[in-house]
Amino acid sequence: MNSEEIIESIKTVLITGAASGIGYEFTQIFARNNYNLVLVDINQKKLNELAQELPKKFGISVKIIVKDLSNLDAAKEIFTEVQNSSITINILVNNAGFGNYGLFTETKLNSELEMMQVNMISPTYLTKLFLKDMLEKGQGKILNVASTAAFQPGPLMAVYFATKAYILSFSEAIANELEGTGVSVTVLCPGPTESAFHHRTGISGSNLVKSKKMMDAKTVAEVGYNGLMANKTTVIPGIKNKILAKTVRFIPRKLLTKIVRSLQEVKN
Repeated sequence: MNSEEIIESIKTVLITGAASGIGYEFTQIFARNNYNLVLVDINQKKLNELAQELPKKFGISVKIIVKDLSNLDAAKEIFTEVQNSSITINILVNNAGFGNYGLFTETKLNSELEMMQVNMISPTYLTKLFLKDMLEKGQGKILNVASTAAFQPGPLMAVYFATKAYILSFSEAIANELEGTGVSVTVLCPGPTESAFHHRTGISGSNLVKSKKMMDAKTVAEVGYNGLMANKTTVIPGIKNKILAKTVRFIPRKLLTKIVRSLQEVKN
């Protein structure tokens, strides 16, 4: 194998929201499988720690990009920095996202606009930018992280549920468009997962979170990774989550929305 073939054989994955939760677990899985990493997050301290830890542990390279994906230009700036570093992205993992909790009339507009930017616009923008090079090479993979929230409306988290429904629909549509190109798109739809997400959004006291044994982030990431490598389009971790995602379509929408509302309410 000559030097050009060796360079071509080195695979690189870009992961957004890499500093914690499911994104952090993805960094461990890809590093363990000999992928070089480009890690994007707003948390510079955590990224610096990963940049020190992972090369020593796995012998791979790590490039960190500190960006706030709620900024409109962040995706373009990430793409430009990767290009300027002469890095080819073989796998794009759009994992970054956040939610908020409360009645839509009472939640903050700025927070919801930022959420729409992080959860929907940035993944779309990054996919648009990196997909062209993947198509030219005839190979590549994209993993978008949605949620089981994507399968139904979500009172008390109305905008968050809607953003995840967008990611599910968007991912399944372009997966179909890309059939036969050598590029695959996978959408990961985890249920409630053990992470800081629930505390940040204020939903940790809800009936849904308190009444359900949650899957850990490591397991979710492993299921997502395996589905990605198998070129699956829609991946739902956990049997119960799969059953719920498939059965909600048979429940009248008005009744379904009421059920979700009752699960979302915080216990006193």
